[in-house]
Amino acid sequence: MIGVAVVMTAGTRPARARIVRAGSTALAGSLLAVVAACAQGGPVGGGPAPGGPSSGSAAPRPAAPAPRPAGFTLVASGDVLPHDSIIRRAAEDAGGVGYDFRPMLAGARSVVSRADLAICHMETVYGEDGGPYTGYPAFKSPPEVAAALRATGYDSCSTASNHTLDDGAAGLGRTLDALDAAGVKHAGSARTAAEAARPTLLKAGGATVAQLAYTYDTNGYPLPEGRPWAVNLLDEGRVIADARAARAAGADVVVVSVHWGSEWQTEPDERQLSLARSLTASATGGRPDIDLIVGTHAHVPQAYEKVNGTWVIYGMGDQIAGDMINHEGVFDPRGNQSSIGRFTFVPPRTKGARWQVTKAEFVPQWFDTGRGRVVNLGAADGSDPRHPGIRETIRQVVLGRGAAEDGLTAGK
Repeated sequence: MIGVAVVMTAGTRPARARIVRAGSTALAGSLLAVVAACAQGGPVGGGPAPGGPSSGSAAPRPAAPAPRPAGFTLVASGDVLPHDSIIRRAAEDAGGVGYDFRPMLAGARSVVSRADLAICHMETVYGEDGGPYTGYPAFKSPPEVAAALRATGYDSCSTASNHTLDDGAAGLGRTLDALDAAGVKHAGSARTAAEAARPTLLKAGGATVAQLAYTYDTNGYPLPEGRPWAVNLLDEGRVIADARAARAAGADVVVVSVHWGSEWQTEPDERQLSLARSLTASATGGRPDIDLIVGTHAHVPQAYEKVNGTWVIYGMGDQIAGDMINHEGVFDPRGNQSSIGRFTFVPPRTKGARWQVTKAEFVPQWFDTGRGRVVNLGAADGSDPRHPGIRETIRQVVLGRGAAEDGLTAGK
């Protein structure tokens, strides 16, 4: 994985010191004449260079073309949703001292850590150090989640969800503080107006990537008094304006994380479809304003689709969650199925053009609640007879809107 790169400009080399003995003025003058003649390309004697013009000057060499910036791979994954059972598992994995979420995420590490840029969705907010911690319906997760996300290889997480205000401004602030301490960037919520106004910019390969994030709602919790900027609410005009501002701030690629859709519905709903069309149609100077849309919230995998030439993941599903109960009050195994999207971007051949996705993949994932572990179904060894059926269920949903015809393939 890469973090945020620092670009340094090499300075000129210091000139070599010339040593002249005291009283050797004539010798010094002779040496200076030799140096001057060599610098002009002529012979020491001062005559014209053999076979060249009498001035001794050489034609300037054409400047070498600047190298194209490097391409990069980006992965994005679904909701991290620590229910009570997940918190208990993390306590067990820590041996009774604190909470350790790294073992349950270890199954995703081979995919996440190999990408140049990895994005997660942190759906819940964090409680105070030492607790108390709670699951559904008002979540307060152990802040140790942040360190586990970083250890898995995540560079940044969207933090705009319907649970962002479960513990008010205090919970929002603790969450961003913990992510900062772990070295994980974030987008979608903010502690100050200045923070809210800055796009989250990340380095990947030779590109600057902006991550923007929005949620459809905050479960009825009002925005904190005097802080209308605390959580980014999903609005078409706002998303487009923010994408253009991110481009003006230097973003080569703009990724939009959206918490949207209808829970327990594998088909994208009409608002998802409508927003996907309008957001991907937005362009400035012929260049699309948004380069990738990745969705969360529905608790089940949803389709990938290329819309107006831009990849959209309507929903990746829950990466981490306890046994999920649907709206009918029944355990629904789809709530522990998900995918990771992986996209390979290459730089444009002409300045100011769009970075292109040359390879699009999905990696099927499953959270085994019995073991409390993420399972990479793309790399599963076949030892568990449940895996093929779960993998096929995810595949059918992901490809349900014709993504295979646009080149989407299954990855490991």
